[in-house]
Amino acid sequence: MAAAPFLLPPAAFAAGAARRADPVKLPVMPAVLDAGDACTQPSTTKVRTEPRYQRRLALQQSWRFSRGSGVKVAVVDTGVAEGTARLAGRVRAVTGSGDCVGHGSFLAGIVAAAPKSGGGFSGVAPEARILAVRGTGESGVASAATLAAGIRAAADAGAEVILVGPALSRGSSELTAAVEHAIDADALVVGAAAPQQEASTGERSPASDYWPAAQPGVLSVLGTADDGSLPEGTAVPRKSDLAAPGSGVIGVGPRGDGHFIASGSSLAAAFVAGAAALVRGRYPDLTAAEAAERLTRNAYPADVPRLDIYAALSASGPGRVAGAGPKPAPAVMPRDEAAASAVRRATLLAGAGAATAAAVAWVAGAARARSRRPRDLPHER
Repeated sequence: MAAAPFLLPPAAFAAGAARRADPVKLPVMPAVLDAGDACTQPSTTKVRTEPRYQRRLALQQSWRFSRGSGVKVAVVDTGVAEGTARLAGRVRAVTGSGDCVGHGSFLAGIVAAAPKSGGGFSGVAPEARILAVRGTGESGVASAATLAAGIRAAADAGAEVILVGPALSRGSSELTAAVEHAIDADALVVGAAAPQQEASTGERSPASDYWPAAQPGVLSVLGTADDGSLPEGTAVPRKSDLAAPGSGVIGVGPRGDGHFIASGSSLAAAFVAGAAALVRGRYPDLTAAEAAERLTRNAYPADVPRLDIYAALSASGPGRVAGAGPKPAPAVMPRDEAAASAVRRATLLAGAGAATAAAVAWVAGAARARSRRPRDLPHER
């Protein structure tokens, strides 16, 4: 079933004379196609003003340090179309070809789409290279087996960052082994902390683990709105290492150069994967675990630390001491304690994303990579 267009108030992206009387209608990018649905068609609508969340990420300032030149980012999702807008010449298919659903191409655009004059939207690492990996069936449905095969293929193709879009309620020994194979290859695996559920009853289910993000050594990312709350329909994970924009995110599709809109933690994971490409481009001697630690240690303090790309690129050593160049004004965080408390109760994540605990997990993962000893793998979950 095709998604209805998402109505976006003009004030969300336009200012002054650029404001329009009618809302912008953007088609929603699906993650999965229903049986019988045709492939996602091109969007005829473009948003020409820079999204607010993109300004808060300070991409223009961050590009003074790194643009992710040559860093290989694998997108394990529905595939990535070679003709995806603003990725020309930087997409290489590893498994599968094309992208009927469009979700993988959308994620790849968040990671690495090149900026365009008057185009508004930009990817995080505009000079990174994309490895297109099919980690789902043709319609976008993923399983532990399809993700495991995709992660292995990405690691074997030399990916330095592996973005895994789907989040599963059950893992497997096969999926665990694939992630450890990627860690052994010094790839930084970034996963969505929770799936975006199509239907919402208004009541959140108890917090759960979702895979592969719940596995030690994976950088788990939660998608949030501007005020730190969870978008409607988002499942609640037990833990998350970082938060990034995951509500009303604009991006490109597999065909044409129009824009789509979507919400969910997979989009937030794409922002973090792009940031990881910038870090690995600026600090090529860092291991994957050290790159992840730089991102988490320099995150903006919150219940779930919020991605701060500029700090990760400019900080001296493991702390937040600014490097060369002026630090842009920090993002405005909500000050309403009642609202903040409600978010904490809703997400059940207070303190769960502490950077110190995350760093220990990645160091352990790096130690496993160095030891390369046989492992006892868990049974099917």
